[in-house]
Amino acid sequence: MREQSLTYGSDTRELPEDRMTAPSNLQTGDLISTDPRTGAEVARFPVADAATVIEAVDAAREAAAWWGDLAPKARRSWLLRFRAELSRRAEELAAVISAETGKPTDDALLEVMLAVVHIDWAAKNAEKVLGRRKVPSGLLGANLAATVEYRPFGVVGCIGPWNYPVFTPMGSVSYALAAGNAVVFKPSELTPAVGQFLADTWNAACPGQPVLQVIHGGGETGAALCRSGVDKLAFTGSARTARTVMATCAESLTPVTIEGGGKDAFLIDSDADVDAAVDAAAFGAFGNAGQTCAGVERVYVVSDRYDEFVDKLVARTRALRGGDDDGADYGPATMARQLPIIAGHIDDALAHGGRALVGGRESVGETTVQPVVLVDVPEDSTAVTDETFGPTVVVNRVATIEEGIERANNSTYGLSAAIMTRNVSRGRELARLLRTGSVAVNSFLSFASVPALPFGGLGDSGFGRIHGADGLREFSRPQAVAAQKFTAPMNLLTFDRKARDMKAVRLMLRHVYGR
Repeated sequence: MREQSLTYGSDTRELPEDRMTAPSNLQTGDLISTDPRTGAEVARFPVADAATVIEAVDAAREAAAWWGDLAPKARRSWLLRFRAELSRRAEELAAVISAETGKPTDDALLEVMLAVVHIDWAAKNAEKVLGRRKVPSGLLGANLAATVEYRPFGVVGCIGPWNYPVFTPMGSVSYALAAGNAVVFKPSELTPAVGQFLADTWNAACPGQPVLQVIHGGGETGAALCRSGVDKLAFTGSARTARTVMATCAESLTPVTIEGGGKDAFLIDSDADVDAAVDAAAFGAFGNAGQTCAGVERVYVVSDRYDEFVDKLVARTRALRGGDDDGADYGPATMARQLPIIAGHIDDALAHGGRALVGGRESVGETTVQPVVLVDVPEDSTAVTDETFGPTVVVNRVATIEEGIERANNSTYGLSAAIMTRNVSRGRELARLLRTGSVAVNSFLSFASVPALPFGGLGDSGFGRIHGADGLREFSRPQAVAAQKFTAPMNLLTFDRKARDMKAVRLMLRHVYGR
């Protein structure tokens, strides 16, 4: 595979236009990442063409044979060395994340911490979750020893996002590795240095075997990875791009796991702790500049707590500020092309009767969006229906929490949601009514910090799961084995079936299963 060197510079560069357009130097074929706060060059890497991608997958195939044949305890040991190496270099990695995304360094460090927690859990639980286990053989299989175990696919391709360039892709990468696969990882073209850092850290912890490789590029490189012969592909990004990825993978029937974004709802019941709700909603809506697939974009408040919540949220929001300095609460938009989308959603909300209690159209600057609180926004406004991915939030009044749930479910997305209520048991029951993959009760995004919980959605939010036992199985293929222990007195799988055996079948159907 072609050597990929990291270089840093201070040139001012134009920001990339979208997730699928790489900021590249046409003369050198390099992929160049820039700091969204200053436009300064952060790093550059050679773009991987189709031949380079195939080269990486072929190398991964050889590494997968070694890695997959290791005893589970040996893989666990290597993964824990990787975890330790990342932990020791966490501050360094956080600085790279901050440089390429513009998020505050402390937020970047928390992202690293979450990823480390998941690596630790995957490493320590893979053997228990995926190892061979006995299952009942049933009446017809009384002479059989039945077992099931989960075997690695071989090589897993991963296409990662830029908003959480460590935590999100590592939800696929670390669980795929723990399941015994080798991984070829294409980070977002906006955060290539972060992806390279992860691969370099793996190589420092586990030298000599390309079990985790990184390739760089935009949409063409991603398409090449889809067509490269990987055994499974994990993608995080927009629902629109996810459809393209799926269509490309369908050419070779390559299975995919998709995380396609969200338009998550935050519900506040009559008995909620309003102060806690304000704190969680504000962080969920404005943290990471609103660039969170499971962030708070819609808030539904039961009528008798609406005014109190709105007043306190407005006061809390006015104390927040986005910017490119160390004192800012969040950074600029990582992807410049998102700015007109955010502005368009604000415009649409206001044009359809909504009101801006904090900020407005003027909040959208050249690089940064200041926080915006919108109320009385119709449910058919794009500010309610489409993923905004910016520091804006819509707060609407509902008569009952059930009405709030009905509105929350009226979406093409189904990633996650949150419910605020002092009655935790009721919160759990209300959670079951939500059409989402995850629900937080009396918190925001708390499920992401529990590595045993699966994460994923439905509808335009995708399908498949990362994290937890489901995440380990997502990157494994179940293998069922039925081993005959002795010859059964009744053999139905032969052309020499006896009439008495079929008589026994009819009796079983009638008297055992027909009652």
